[in-house]
Amino acid sequence: MGYIHVYTGNGKGKTTAAFGLALRAACADKKVFIGQFIKGMDYSELRVPEFIKNIEIEQFGRNCFIFNKPTQEDIDAAKKGLKRIEEVLKSKKYDVVILDEVNVAIYYKLFSVEDVLEVLNHRDENVEIILTGRYAPEKFIEIADLVTEMKEIKHYYKKGVKARKGIEF
Repeated sequence: MGYIHVYTGNGKGKTTAAFGLALRAACADKKVFIGQFIKGMDYSELRVPEFIKNIEIEQFGRNCFIFNKPTQEDIDAAKKGLKRIEEVLKSKKYDVVILDEVNVAIYYKLFSVEDVLEVLNHRDENVEIILTGRYAPEKFIEIADLVTEMKEIKHYYKKGVKARKGIEF
C-alpha cells in the first residue's frame, strides 16, 4: 500500500527530503514522477533525469512570484499542472508521485485543498504520495500517514549568504 507523506514547515529541506526519497525509490527500481508547482526556474535538480532514467520531473510554474501576487498565468500553469498530476496518478505507471510545493500553491490560492484531494482520491492505492511546501493545510495533515515539519533553528541566510547553486537550487 502507498502512503501519503507531508513535508512542511519553515525550515530548509522539504524538497531535498522529497528528492532523497525519490533517489531511494529509483535505486529500488521504482518509477518516480515529480511535479513542481510554483517553480519554473532552472534548478539543479532538473538534471536528475539525465542521470537516473526512472525519475521524471515537470515544472508547473513560470517564475518564482513569491514576492509578488500570482498572475492569472501563474494560476493557469498551476491548474494545468494539477491536471497533469491527475493523469499521472491514473496512468498506473508510477510508484512514487511528488507534488513539490503543492502546499504553497494552495496558500497562494492557485487551486484549492479540495481540488488536490479530488485528484488524490483517484490515485492507485499503491502509489506513494509526497506533498511538500510550507503552510500544509490541516486537511493534508489529517489524511497523511507521515508528517514531517522542518523547523528553522538557524539559517545562514540571516548572515546574508545568498542561495548557492547545488545547495539551495
